Amino acid sequence: MPCRHALPLLLGGLLLLAGCDAEVTRNGTLRLVEAFPNLRFARPVDLQHAGDNSGRLFVVEQAGRIRAFPNHPDAANTTLFLDIADRVHDQGNEEGLLGLAFHPDFPQNGRFFVYYTAANPRRSVLARFQRDPLEPQRADPASETLLLEVAQPFSNHNGGQLAFGPDGLLYVALGDGGSGGDPLGHGQNRRTLLGSILRLDVDRASAGRAYGIPADNPFAGNTEGFREELYAYGLRNPWRMSFDVETGRLWAADVGQNAFEEIDVVEAGGNYGWRTMEGASCFDPPSGCDEAGLRLPVWSYDRGEGRSVTGGYVYRGPGVPSLVGWYVYGDFVSGKIWALAFEGGAVQAHAELLDTTLGISSFGVDENRELYFCAFDGRIYRFTSAAGTRTGEADVPETPSRLRPGHPNPFRAATTVAYALARAAPAELAVFDAWGRRVRTLARGVHPPGEYAARWDGRDDQGMPSAGGVYFFLLSVAGAPVASRPVV
Repeated sequence: MPCRHALPLLLGGLLLLAGCDAEVTRNGTLRLVEAFPNLRFARPVDLQHAGDNSGRLFVVEQAGRIRAFPNHPDAANTTLFLDIADRVHDQGNEEGLLGLAFHPDFPQNGRFFVYYTAANPRRSVLARFQRDPLEPQRADPASETLLLEVAQPFSNHNGGQLAFGPDGLLYVALGDGGSGGDPLGHGQNRRTLLGSILRLDVDRASAGRAYGIPADNPFAGNTEGFREELYAYGLRNPWRMSFDVETGRLWAADVGQNAFEEIDVVEAGGNYGWRTMEGASCFDPPSGCDEAGLRLPVWSYDRGEGRSVTGGYVYRGPGVPSLVGWYVYGDFVSGKIWALAFEGGAVQAHAELLDTTLGISSFGVDENRELYFCAFDGRIYRFTSAAGTRTGEADVPETPSRLRPGHPNPFRAATTVAYALARAAPAELAVFDAWGRRVRTLARGVHPPGEYAARWDGRDDQGMPSAGGVYFFLLSVAGAPVASRPVV
């Protein structure tokens, strides 16, 4: 029996839902390809390019080495670009050489920056190195200049991502110092560097430091003892952050404690809640916490989906046009890879791209903006939309396009509506009232194939609460309503 829409009944504050389940023809695939089949790496935790048009990529190995190689699928060997294993402490699972960023003027000045953990005493180190003038394909390990050292009370939650922003400044991600539950309260303490993202001018030393404080840092010049290096705080363990090269927006993934993983859009001076909140839920106290002034994640997921989020990039590459503009990220434990579409300050759609068995440790892009990710099987992977079967490729699961019942039920503050697309196609999910008037458009645009979820908080396009009554969720694919059997 055909069904043109899902039927949610909003009666007395309760939302009772019926959904549609329908199949459409699939004509597209998304595959996972081993990008460099001849190469293997030891616990790769970062992938970068130098911006020098050399056609090289650089992979960071956790033990303290950086390996360079040509960005070509037939690459057969790597060059040891930097080896500082003698000064890197990697005994803890989350310790080691964790981050790499090349100076925007690296082709001219040969400078790059690394973040690593050291021992005796336990600390995180931000250091600058120089390209070897006698052997420019390698770095000079004796050229180290220490910029910053931060005491670490425990071995875990070190963060470690480095990234130059569109402003030419260096951003540094630091975890809360470790253990569990932030026992020392670093997340909400602006007098410490832990649990935060820093913003540094590495080209201008000032006030006895090896770096400068940008004048427009949110706490620059404060009189309350707050660290002026802070750009944002309230983070537990930001494991991978990146800038969208087109919008300049800063994305970060923050690993959760026991219940929720989160994705944040990071803004200057933002307090991202830890340890008051974990994801969008109270942590300390477990209920009734004060959310005033906190920036909630733009997306979070529970332990049913994964246990350790790995932040990625907004896809801007040429290989998979249907993914352009979507933020792609994964989970180290579950191996799942997702993408979300963010517009107007909110997530408009969310998709599960692949369900793998890989320990996804980091993402990276090349000079052409193509996306890669590192896995603890020692391999580097990329996406492709090309048809055919190759070694190392994995298909997106064959799921029919469908609209599922929303949840929670009974309806509380908002409902989440899940749907799936079997092929890349223009899709729209909208809410209509019983008179056929459009109340809200929840998602619109070209979607890659995969699983999605959209939230509706019961408000119309003007932000006003919708009246009680009967509403309809309508999923359209390529301009046609999805039709199927009713599901109550």
